[in-house]
Amino acid sequence: MFKRLPGDEARNLVTTTPDTAVVFRPAVLKTPALVTLIIYGWRFLVALVRTLWRHPIASAVPVALGALYAWHGWPLTASALGVVVLVLLAWAFCARDSFARLVGWRLLAWWRLMSVYCRHWQAVMDVSGLARRINGRAYMPRLLKVQCDSWADRITVRMLDGQAVKDWSDRTDNLAQGFGAVSCRVALIKGGRLLLTFPRSDPLAAPIPALPIPDEPSVGPVEIGKQEDGQPLKLKVHGTHVLIAGATGAGKGSFLWDTIRGLLPAMRAGLAEIWALDPKLMELSFGRELFRGRYASDPADCADLLDEAVSVMQKRAARFAGLQRSHTPTVEDPFILVLVDEVAFLTAYQPDKQLRQRISAALATLATQGRSVGVGVMAALQDPRKEVMNIRNLFPDKIALRLDESEQVDMVLGDGARDRGALADHISPVPELGAGVAYMRLETSPEPVRVRAAYVSDDDIRAMVATFTARGEAA
Repeated sequence: MFKRLPGDEARNLVTTTPDTAVVFRPAVLKTPALVTLIIYGWRFLVALVRTLWRHPIASAVPVALGALYAWHGWPLTASALGVVVLVLLAWAFCARDSFARLVGWRLLAWWRLMSVYCRHWQAVMDVSGLARRINGRAYMPRLLKVQCDSWADRITVRMLDGQAVKDWSDRTDNLAQGFGAVSCRVALIKGGRLLLTFPRSDPLAAPIPALPIPDEPSVGPVEIGKQEDGQPLKLKVHGTHVLIAGATGAGKGSFLWDTIRGLLPAMRAGLAEIWALDPKLMELSFGRELFRGRYASDPADCADLLDEAVSVMQKRAARFAGLQRSHTPTVEDPFILVLVDEVAFLTAYQPDKQLRQRISAALATLATQGRSVGVGVMAALQDPRKEVMNIRNLFPDKIALRLDESEQVDMVLGDGARDRGALADHISPVPELGAGVAYMRLETSPEPVRVRAAYVSDDDIRAMVATFTARGEAA
């Protein structure tokens, strides 16, 4: 069918019909069986040494049992095994935390490694497009380590040469579904290595009741809820500014009232003040007595209160100049937290243009100059678009509650936050499941953290007002 070519290359041409393109069959080099056996033997030896090095105790147990069986038979071996099991059970019941840290989570990690990740690794990598095939050879990302704790599996992966973090963050849904998890988050450990987090449970599924009021006055990080890993959520308010964004009913009020609740002892001691702006007249007005006259709801009054805060800030800056670079709360110079609920009404939807510009200028001045002199801003809004809040980049710490659109996540938390797992647009609209749930991105860490703020009820606020005003007036 083909014309004979010089060098007799016609035998290397493959085709089925005269109209198809000519395909050259690649040369195949057959590896001798002895070489193959040597390669696999070497790999087995390396894997064995690595296992013994990484898991000496887990490797010593079966070796010891095997030696005991060879020397003394099965009765003594079974007895020794029973003693070991009883000791482990007693340890698990008497010291659950230490057993889980030293034994339990490691056993679970090994089981998850063998039953889930090794079992499905190749298929998931192929289907998700993270594996590559070049010239008939498969190149697979390498699974390095599996770690487990009470709520998630953490997988350390070595990427293929030339891959980028975005190649993995774009396939988080594929990875989560492939390994039977609800979600997947991708974080860069160092060049070429990623940390994949697959949550197994959700510690934030149930609402959190209001936390106790602290005993000691402090303006340090305020405990306001719980993180996804079960650790307390402590929000820094002194020395920073916080922006909170979320749709209607997402739970913005929880973050506001938890912050107020955590600062009550410091307010009672005169080390902190909260200046509240409440243009909606619904959220902060419920506890206006807590703010000792530093409360405004009318837009004009809000502008006056912001101008007063700017004046206090500038006077402090003039006194601190050349003497100190950071603020330490004192009775003479307390920490001032300017709390603004629905800031968009003041900066974008306010019909009075001059008043709107005045408020925006005051907020921008506080956000750029207030941190070092002890004047912080915490602002909450529903619509995070730039034309609504054009100074959102001046807030170092940002919190995204339930949002309506996926694009809004990056507007609040910064570019790429949603690709790294901040699925604020997927938070449930059911109040029992999603109210107060948010993703938080701090100035000190670019990775978003899933959190839930405690719910402060109307009765809790009434109790706060009664307790604080009674003790404050008595003092």
